[in-house]
Amino acid sequence: MAMNRIQFQPGLSLPAFLQHFGTEAQCAATLEQARWPHGFRCPRCDQADHYVLHGGTRKTFQCQTCRLQTSLIAGTVFQSTHLALTVWFLAIYLISQAKTGLSALALKRQLGVSYPTAWLMQQKLMQSMAERDARYTLSGAVHVDDAYLGGELTGGTAGRGSENKVPFVAAISLSAEGHPLYVKMAPVPGFTRKAIADWARTDLSPGCQVLSDGLACFGGVTDAGCHHQPLIVGGRKPKDVPEFIWINTVLGNLKTSFGGAYHAFNFAKYGSRYLAAFAYRFNRRFHLETLPLRLLAAAVAIGPRSAPWLRRAEESC
Repeated sequence: MAMNRIQFQPGLSLPAFLQHFGTEAQCAATLEQARWPHGFRCPRCDQADHYVLHGGTRKTFQCQTCRLQTSLIAGTVFQSTHLALTVWFLAIYLISQAKTGLSALALKRQLGVSYPTAWLMQQKLMQSMAERDARYTLSGAVHVDDAYLGGELTGGTAGRGSENKVPFVAAISLSAEGHPLYVKMAPVPGFTRKAIADWARTDLSPGCQVLSDGLACFGGVTDAGCHHQPLIVGGRKPKDVPEFIWINTVLGNLKTSFGGAYHAFNFAKYGSRYLAAFAYRFNRRFHLETLPLRLLAAAVAIGPRSAPWLRRAEESC
């Protein structure tokens, strides 16, 4: 049997990671390059001329034009952190390389920090993943399916009406040869035509060809300018519907990932971040070696995300 080129790619080994990012100076230089690849630019007046101030714990830049002082971590997801950059970089490495996800408890043990600190770091990095992929939409041939986070509670409502179940939409785009390209996953208020139309306007490109299992709500993609082809599945098992092999495979991998990595989390409040983290890694599955630097770039780009902001309930739910 031929080797699966995704599963057997070398990735970035821990010794190689530590060789490049094992010191604070190495991490600071990499962060500066990620933030200003063409050299420092003042965030206020966009001028390049500056002084470098030393003496604090972080490198600080002072604009020669407007005199604004900018710390290396100011304006990034690392803003106000008291942790060493080496700890943050190790968190980025561990989270980006964990194919099945990494819980905050496991991250706490790996980094040697408190659980609240590990949870906050995890949420900030997953938010970086979510906002990075929010810039892209699926196009071409797209297969969609309905799914739920969570299970039934003892004594609670059974089936789709369970209080612990959070509905979400899973969608995957395919190449002309039928191979998976990119995936999108997002919680929705419910499986209604309006909810699906709102989701499609955010995650799908107008004109794409959407294949669904015939659930009535998926007709809502046409309200977002997409074409819809329902394929009635009826009582057939997934293996008997080859058209949906890839979306079923991805959902199966998601279930395995969540079941193995996370004991529990607040599905309604934080579900979108966990789904986005899974999708982010899937969409970059061919680039394990460069994934830590890609996640660093995403963390630099989104700006500060405070703990109260991160704990706020997801509006979409």
